[in-house]
Amino acid sequence: MKLSERLARRLRSGDVPWRNRTVQVVLASTLLAPLGVPLVAPALPLVRDTFGLTDAAASLLVSAYFLVGIVVSPFVGVLADRIGRKRVLVPALFVFSIAGLSSFFAPTYLVLLGLRAIQGTAAAALFVTTVTLISDAFAGVQRNAVLGANVAVLSFGAAIFPVLGGALATVAWNTPFLAYAFGFPIAVFAYVALAEPSRETDRESRRSDGTDGVRRTTGMRAYLRGALAALSLGVASLLTVAFLTEFVLFGALVTVLPFLLTANYGVSPFYIGLVLMTMEAGAVVAASSNGRLARIFSNGRLITLGFGCYALSLAGVYVAPSTFFVVPSVVIFGLGLGLSMPAVDAAVSDRVTTQYRAALLGLRNSTTFFGRASGPVVFALAATAVGYEPLMAIAAAFVGVIALVAAVTTRAPAPTPEAEPGV
Repeated sequence: MKLSERLARRLRSGDVPWRNRTVQVVLASTLLAPLGVPLVAPALPLVRDTFGLTDAAASLLVSAYFLVGIVVSPFVGVLADRIGRKRVLVPALFVFSIAGLSSFFAPTYLVLLGLRAIQGTAAAALFVTTVTLISDAFAGVQRNAVLGANVAVLSFGAAIFPVLGGALATVAWNTPFLAYAFGFPIAVFAYVALAEPSRETDRESRRSDGTDGVRRTTGMRAYLRGALAALSLGVASLLTVAFLTEFVLFGALVTVLPFLLTANYGVSPFYIGLVLMTMEAGAVVAASSNGRLARIFSNGRLITLGFGCYALSLAGVYVAPSTFFVVPSVVIFGLGLGLSMPAVDAAVSDRVTTQYRAALLGLRNSTTFFGRASGPVVFALAATAVGYEPLMAIAAAFVGVIALVAAVTTRAPAPTPEAEPGV
């Protein structure tokens, strides 16, 4: 069988090429990302007591991490487009690990806060470059498959790292920060294994046709114009979808649901953690199947199904007579995440050429971080006005309307199995 035929069959199958070095580097790097917040969150009360902080001041260690990412993600994307993905990812891995490990030795709260801001910058680079690398290397349903694996790894880490962080925090407030040492071998692996032949080829072609000097003079200006032109209405709608997903996730599930469970059922924090872990399990299952589902449904349809799951989940929480019925509702939300999140990244990548892809995915990361930062604040304020259960019903109706609109307006065919050059 010819190589092209084997490649086409693999792309149509929606399988993940686990032995591919790009896949290995990306998934290893992605597994580091949940170390940023889920690992540290259980230690926040100890950090508060150690440095004599208020709850709000301690929570800034999480907020600073996300707020920096909102600002720097587009610039990180531009940098990755201009100098290459590897040249951004490898330093980001080292900075992420150094800042995290240095937090173990932080003598004051302000030093710790500064290190968290630096780490948030590196984390933004991790998120942007890993997704961009996948989108560059794969196309069609295989892109969905690898993006799905990426989300599955992210969800797996988000599920287990709070437990690991809590266990490490029983030793001392700063013990969880030792886990960041695992980032160093991953950074070395990325440096050795990752290559960017397409950029070298492009550079040689510019030299051969004599345009290299001209492009250096006007390149950034032309690049910015092209990147802005690539921000079409379709891409903007996908960025809105990314924002709404994280806004509802962190507002309704991560923030309001724990208060609702405590107020209505008097459950323990450990039980709440287990409930939220089932959501991540649902995300792992659905995301792992995203490539196979992409053979049947377009990315738009997968996003629509995801929002349908969100609406069903929130409605289920609203009507649940006991915690026993809350659990399957939360799992359904996780299934929605696994359906929609890889599809959003795949759809953005489909609409943008390689030249501007990292910049647009950087904007996507900014909207994601903004949703994570704003969702808890908005939902907490709304809950004080209407109550926990009515807020769940309102959120379910809101998300349900979005799903209905998407169902009517999304008519694109399923992704093609064709590969981009260099796959």
